[in-house]
Amino acid sequence: MDNYITGATIKRLREAKGVTQTQLAEQIGVSDKAVSKWETAKGLPDITLIEPLAKTLGVSVMELMSGNTVINKNISSNILRSKFYVCPVCGNVIRTTGDTVISCCGIALPPLEAEDVDEAHGVTVEKVEDEHFITVNHEMAKTHFISFIAYLTSDRVQFVKFYPEGNAETRLQLRGRGYLYIYCNKHGLMKKKI
Repeated sequence: MDNYITGATIKRLREAKGVTQTQLAEQIGVSDKAVSKWETAKGLPDITLIEPLAKTLGVSVMELMSGNTVINKNISSNILRSKFYVCPVCGNVIRTTGDTVISCCGIALPPLEAEDVDEAHGVTVEKVEDEHFITVNHEMAKTHFISFIAYLTSDRVQFVKFYPEGNAETRLQLRGRGYLYIYCNKHGLMKKKI
């Protein structure tokens, strides 16, 4: 991880919980002087205290480490506001419908920013019976390939995972208006309004 807990974060979270330095210290088994040192940037908590500290402060370890607490204000979770995350280590693909802190393989993942589909990643959409046949004109080599296609509308997500040396084509039911997302392992996330 690039970040480590800051004293300002510990102090802000402690005060938000309405506990004193002494109370926090008692709950995690350290002295109040240790908590004071953390909050004044004269010391850092031991790595073994990270999880108990996060639990006591009522946040996840990732929130504690990043200093960003996540409060979900979007209770209805609009699918069209989905965010995609891809782990650079294992290739895990994660989709969320709101702000969150995502970690995979020990790495904090930022949400991917989608660009408009370019000519090099040309997408063809053809109507076939009651579905649409979607083809991405792209090589599918082991080092450069389309990893997934996702089609999002206001009420559903259709997701298709691709693998190198296969074809970047699929059939999807396109109902209403939505966005087609395409992820290239070298050029990132792209989208096209349909």
